[in-house]
Amino acid sequence: MNAMLTLEEAQERVLALAPQMRIETVPVEAAIGRYLAEDLQALRTQPPADLSAMDGYAIGGDAPGPWVLVGESRAGAPFDRTLSQGETVRISTGAHLPRGADRVLIQENAQVTDQTVACFKDFPNALRHVRQRGFDFSKGDHVLPAGTRVGPAQLALALGAGHGTLDVRITPKVAVLDSGDELVADPAECADHHIPASNGAMIGAMLAELGCEVVRLGPVPDDHEALAFALAKAGDADMLVTTGGASVGDHDLMRPALEAWGASLDFWKVAMKPGKPIMVATKGAQVIFGLPGNPVSSFVTCFLFVVPLVHAAMGASQPLPFRTNLTAGSTLPGIGSRREFLRAIWDGETVRLADSQDSSALAALAHTNCLIDRPAHAVEIEAGTPVPCLLLKNGGIA
Repeated sequence: MNAMLTLEEAQERVLALAPQMRIETVPVEAAIGRYLAEDLQALRTQPPADLSAMDGYAIGGDAPGPWVLVGESRAGAPFDRTLSQGETVRISTGAHLPRGADRVLIQENAQVTDQTVACFKDFPNALRHVRQRGFDFSKGDHVLPAGTRVGPAQLALALGAGHGTLDVRITPKVAVLDSGDELVADPAECADHHIPASNGAMIGAMLAELGCEVVRLGPVPDDHEALAFALAKAGDADMLVTTGGASVGDHDLMRPALEAWGASLDFWKVAMKPGKPIMVATKGAQVIFGLPGNPVSSFVTCFLFVVPLVHAAMGASQPLPFRTNLTAGSTLPGIGSRREFLRAIWDGETVRLADSQDSSALAALAHTNCLIDRPAHAVEIEAGTPVPCLLLKNGGIA
């Protein structure tokens, strides 16, 4: 139980504990940020007919014209009869191509005199500037797989495919409990021997961004009775996240408090920095995380373990943070015996280390937008070298 797990081993064990959240049906626009519970099938064909991709004139056949202008086809108001040989209609982008037409002469290449249209250059081939019926998708096509996160583009696709509602998994209810004698709830009433209780707010915000219902239970002092009272309020949550008291000091009471509450420890300690003393436990179907009290350690372990579990519970097909290689903008030092996640700033071209790697440094954390993943015993690398990184936006989801 006390042997340190690798990150991958620990994440695998966490994801195996993911609760199966029930499915609900919501309006498409309310599904943003949620995950599809079922494959999404198109209920209609898009486009439903051949459409013009440009403003111009709809024509048919290989005859070079000129053509007699006999009407107009607009988006939402198609021309209502079949074109005869030698006829054309004015057509707008997105309008239905009339029967008898098979191409579009764009307006830049057309010469119009009274009711006659002629082509003075670049006579179009068949289907030129035409969006053919069903080129995007056809009725019955599977357009999105289960486990897809609904973002703005996926929302538009669902509506375009004819869906007014979507089946998604509900978001978890998460209780967040921060503990420590040094913590005070009101930053304005903070003596020198105290610190504002920022961890609970930070973790709560990370989970609220995912759509979770967050219940704050702290700050709570390092006292067995106070911890037991707070834990009793967390019984109906799908997950419990605690911060502080996860190490082995005389005042680190979270592990014994959780065990006295009836939680069963799954693992404790991961071979990583920051965040080594993370605890994961269960009580019935509830998953419990004991995160370290240092704010950077709390943030990183939440990002690497709690956020993926929430994604998995909500039905994400790929719940773990997205990895990508970025170019180091400066020399990166060698690493010791534990894998390290270095706070860093990506400027769109290169990635550089934040000003401080101390696990208490909130200012450096606030400017961080990615984590550089450095393996144990890694040697120093020079600027210009690709390095694996985790982007922090969208909970790490690409």
